[in-house]
Amino acid sequence: MAYVIGIDASTTATKAVLLDEAGAVVAVGAVEYGFETPQPRWSEQSPDLWWEGAIGSIGQALAASGVPGADVAAIGLTGQMHGLVLLDASDAVLRPAILWNDQRTQEACDEIRAAMGGVERLVEITGNDALTGFTAPKLVWVRDHEPEIWSRVAHVVLPKDYVRLRLTGEYALDKADGSGTALFDLTARDWSAEVLEALRIDPAWMPRTFEGPAVTGMVTAEAASLTGLRAGTPVVAGGGDQAANAVGVGAVRPGVVALSLGTSGVVFATTDTPIRDPRGQVHAFCHAVPGRWHLMTVMLSAAGSLRWFRDALAPGEDYGALAASAGDVPAGSDGLLFLPYLTGERSPHPDPLARGAFVGLTIGHDRRHMTRAVLEGVAFGLRDGLDQMLAAGMPVPAQVRASGGGTASPVWRQILADVLGAEIATVSTAEGAAAGAGLLAAVGAGWFEDVEAATDRLVRVTPVAAPGPDAGRYAEAHARYRELYPALAPTFHRMG
Repeated sequence: MAYVIGIDASTTATKAVLLDEAGAVVAVGAVEYGFETPQPRWSEQSPDLWWEGAIGSIGQALAASGVPGADVAAIGLTGQMHGLVLLDASDAVLRPAILWNDQRTQEACDEIRAAMGGVERLVEITGNDALTGFTAPKLVWVRDHEPEIWSRVAHVVLPKDYVRLRLTGEYALDKADGSGTALFDLTARDWSAEVLEALRIDPAWMPRTFEGPAVTGMVTAEAASLTGLRAGTPVVAGGGDQAANAVGVGAVRPGVVALSLGTSGVVFATTDTPIRDPRGQVHAFCHAVPGRWHLMTVMLSAAGSLRWFRDALAPGEDYGALAASAGDVPAGSDGLLFLPYLTGERSPHPDPLARGAFVGLTIGHDRRHMTRAVLEGVAFGLRDGLDQMLAAGMPVPAQVRASGGGTASPVWRQILADVLGAEIATVSTAEGAAAGAGLLAAVGAGWFEDVEAATDRLVRVTPVAAPGPDAGRYAEAHARYRELYPALAPTFHRMG
């Protein structure tokens, strides 16, 4: 029996998922860690946490399964997107990585638009506007605010690709993650010389880019001794977490939408050609599937909103029990609404100063109502993103394949089906992104002809919720929800 491993270097943990030739999860290892917020709106993390997490999680998965490292045919990588890792000529980390949810770069975004002659040209090349979470504004911020660091930069990598470097000694990047930097030519599927020149970024700093299943290097003897893997094990390009998650749930062709309900919330749809939203509010990226692209909208606090609510108002409460209590409350939470903009927002409002809010509280509401309002508010935010994608030209989906911790709640799944107006399905494994990285590794190892063949064979889908009688009530509540941001934005901005 041969195996592959998918490694996911996320914001809160690095996970290693061991898959067999049938696509079954044999073992999972995980090492958790935190991130730092040294100033308001900043979010940073030490890259060493990802490498230490990779060593620990690979070791856990191999030990738990009893599988020798020599039986692992290939490794696939995925992880948090948009992060900035700066290395000097000896590969030393120059500063903590600036993460996807960092919001310090609004002025840098304005600089980028000006340098490119406006949003229209930027969207024409990259498929996206300059947003605070992307990598390009982080580079401009370092250029403008940390010139001593800037003068020592020799290499730029993204989070999972720092793990790749430590595994293989190679600088490489998959095209899906690369297109999330706002430095990519979307159609050409590679770095844009025009954007790099306009932002004064040395092209020599940027790693070579590869399609998702392509082999980018081999595990070194040093990395093998630390991880238990076999020296010479191929490591494929993989994909940013959302593209890899889409592979993991089988959203590799037009018509199937992937929904990720993790810390952030993502709506993802595959396309055969690059589709650009002229306003740049819908993300257009390369897929981890060769020759395919995708549309994507992102809300920054999805399951993260429930985590905040639990930690602040129900510390120690089990997530399942907390979400189940919302089932005691009717759809619409008896008029209570929740805005989930706890860390600013990206879709549908690219506003780092947006804030969360409960609106409509009365003496008749209790914790159950507030819990349901949080679940509904996240669903409304995801619907906003879906509506943007439909307006950009995406067909109405018949099925949404959901993954992430939030999908464990049957109450939340039904809310999502009612609000999104689509059947919600789950897949055979809950390890979406890591499993997707493993499937890309399986293709790279030669087990399958292409990614579509791998997902057709290995991904098993189960419908779990369909729109019900509350859908009409939610349409009315969503209309009221959409009035809140325009009404409150001036106050948010004065507070910010």
